[in-house]
Amino acid sequence: MQRTIGIVMDPIDRINTKKDSSLAMMLAAQQRDWQILYMEQQDLFLSEGKVFAEMRSLRVFDDPQHWFELGEKVTRPITDVDAILMRKDPPVDSHFLNAVHLLAFAEREGTLVVNPTRALFECNEKLFAQQFAHCIPPTVVSCRDAVLRAFQAEHGDTIFKPLDGMGGTGIFHIGPEGRNLGAVIEQLTERGQRQIMAQRYLPEIKDGDTRILLVDGEPVPYGLARIPSAGETRGNLAAGGRGVSRELTDRDYWLVEQVQPMIREKGLLFVGLDVIGDYITEINVTSPTCVREIDDQRGTDIAAQLMAAIAKRLG
Repeated sequence: MQRTIGIVMDPIDRINTKKDSSLAMMLAAQQRDWQILYMEQQDLFLSEGKVFAEMRSLRVFDDPQHWFELGEKVTRPITDVDAILMRKDPPVDSHFLNAVHLLAFAEREGTLVVNPTRALFECNEKLFAQQFAHCIPPTVVSCRDAVLRAFQAEHGDTIFKPLDGMGGTGIFHIGPEGRNLGAVIEQLTERGQRQIMAQRYLPEIKDGDTRILLVDGEPVPYGLARIPSAGETRGNLAAGGRGVSRELTDRDYWLVEQVQPMIREKGLLFVGLDVIGDYITEINVTSPTCVREIDDQRGTDIAAQLMAAIAKRLG
């Protein structure tokens, strides 16, 4: 019997085919002869306790000029689909969370959601890492001006960032002199109303912010070091960083070992750790990326590994 896999993602006609991990996943699913069904967040709806979606069949191609073909929209119960990839990019806002709530209805009836909806609710990209205090740099989360100022005064070079951003948006580096500190705190906390994160600045960022991918709890042996462009402190590719694949170090493997038990306990099939120097800075569970960059440089097929893990989970 042919498997069906659905994907909830951003508009496919706007993706960067060279870098899009979701496209790599769909190519790998198609290689297995799975039927692919495409959805956007707004296509999901609930009726009489059942979740449905306006789905479109999808064919994908590894061709930057012609990378997809969509069929006509058909309304079907989500439970018709064997597995759903929730690949909508952050921010994890109310629209995202409402979509996850809807997917949970199908999950309770047996549809596999990757990653599990409970984990998507519980595992904020930045706060999830705080459960591993021995693996992270000095950090504080607060909306209080006095708390944030005291942290910056103690550590000097400090990074301030929102808890729900992505791609390096809203990240500020404040030096020991504290220039513009008040304005940064005021803007990010919305005048004391929103919790934000402050972390000690890690100078090792010059060598890259490394994304380490875990498939069903097992690390891909190569990471992607996202090296900041000149004058930048952010390594994010969306902020102009340059991606260079490198082999994982002994320290990287140690960090992975620290998080593996909880990753497996929560049933997370695809996770991205962000590592700067010796420290984890974030654990990404919503829509981890960097698949295509690592594959291109190392000849791996990470998306095929993920599809194999999904097939195993489906039985």
